[in-house]
Amino acid sequence: MTEPTTAGASERRPPATGWLDRLGLGRPELRAWALYDWANSALVCTIITAVFPIYYEKVACAGLPAQTSSRYYATATTVGMILIAVVSPFLGAIADLRGGKKRMLGGFMALGAVAVAAMFGIHEGDVALASLLFILANIGANGSFVFYDALLPHVARPEEVDRVSTAGYALGYLGGGALLSLNLAWIQRPDLFGLPSGANLTEAQATLPSRLAFLSVAIWWVVFSIPLFRRVPEPQLVGEKLAPERLTATFARAFRRLSETARTLREYRQAFLMLIAFLIYNDGIGTIIRMAAIYASEIGIEKGVIIAAILIVQFVGIPFAFLFGMLAGRLGAKGSIGLGLVVYAGICLFGWYMTTATHFVILAILVGAVQGGTQALSRSLFASLIPRDKSAEFFGFFGVAEKFAGILGPALFAVISLATGESRGAILSVIGFFAVGGLLLSFVDVEQGQRVARAEESRVERV
Repeated sequence: MTEPTTAGASERRPPATGWLDRLGLGRPELRAWALYDWANSALVCTIITAVFPIYYEKVACAGLPAQTSSRYYATATTVGMILIAVVSPFLGAIADLRGGKKRMLGGFMALGAVAVAAMFGIHEGDVALASLLFILANIGANGSFVFYDALLPHVARPEEVDRVSTAGYALGYLGGGALLSLNLAWIQRPDLFGLPSGANLTEAQATLPSRLAFLSVAIWWVVFSIPLFRRVPEPQLVGEKLAPERLTATFARAFRRLSETARTLREYRQAFLMLIAFLIYNDGIGTIIRMAAIYASEIGIEKGVIIAAILIVQFVGIPFAFLFGMLAGRLGAKGSIGLGLVVYAGICLFGWYMTTATHFVILAILVGAVQGGTQALSRSLFASLIPRDKSAEFFGFFGVAEKFAGILGPALFAVISLATGESRGAILSVIGFFAVGGLLLSFVDVEQGQRVARAEESRVERV
């Protein structure tokens, strides 16, 4: 006999009806899990999206043409994403075999936080150092996301998973936006915080506010991750109990299981189709997230406007993330995602037309309305289509699809920038990701996929 999983225990509890439950935050472990979105979104906002891309271009790449810095930044993004995409499924298989999803999450989080803290030491011309630390930060963050996402089907009941996932994204918007607001305040008005300001500053003094922003992200990330490690139970292994073994034996077994999972994933036809659709349309979403700031800087929009617009995304995203969770109750997760993809296609058209700061702010509002909900429901839809006992390795493959969102799009920007001398032409090409991904998503039979996954869980629990 095997002990019940965390999710199984949750399913036997009577449903609650308070306002926190309606938001997907009704239990302590749900709030602790969702708070990791609050923690890591500081990195997404300040490092990946807003402050660091501009710092990378203006400081680390000082003296280089804007197109060259955009190409270097896209290349660094691509390298980091390829590395984590390669190892994600393997690490997921190890976590499912030996347990330790939280330990894996913590290890990657520590790597990312140390890399971000070290960005404090980046000065003019340090393009190699900036690129290396950005690669390591991407590996740390995205590696931790694999195991964070894999915990979702263990902490949430099946009927909760959409609301819990969107609640995490909403808290992420709030947390990332809160720290970015503070970062923006001391970058724009350093004198109010006792930081060097005015004319005739040294390079170290002029860059200090931005470098302190990087340091603040590392601290924020670590501190607000603590509730997850304290409150979220480590999922228990389901199925055959194996005797302790050497790590090398686990590696060999993980490779075998990973190969087997890659084959059996195709047996979960709906999950596999969802994964392919996500791989394609999320590339469009990831391209917009990662390249928006540096593209805006390239066409001459001021740094303060860029950061303020990205801040708008965070606070617009909070109510809309919750709204998407509620919308999924009416349209289903698949229908709600499809609606978001239609809006994204319109965003691409508007981005190609964009020439002014006002245009960029409007674009930010539109992105904020669909970004969190679309990605959160993609995560929860996939979680509902897979068996819980293989959540980490299946989410390892999901992580590969997610990481390619940081590979193909930025690489496309780099190629088009090199060929044409500007990045505007890449904007329209992103529409293709949404069109093809949305078409494949329309063929996913959610009910059939969920029946297959639950039947497999029942079989394993009887072993």
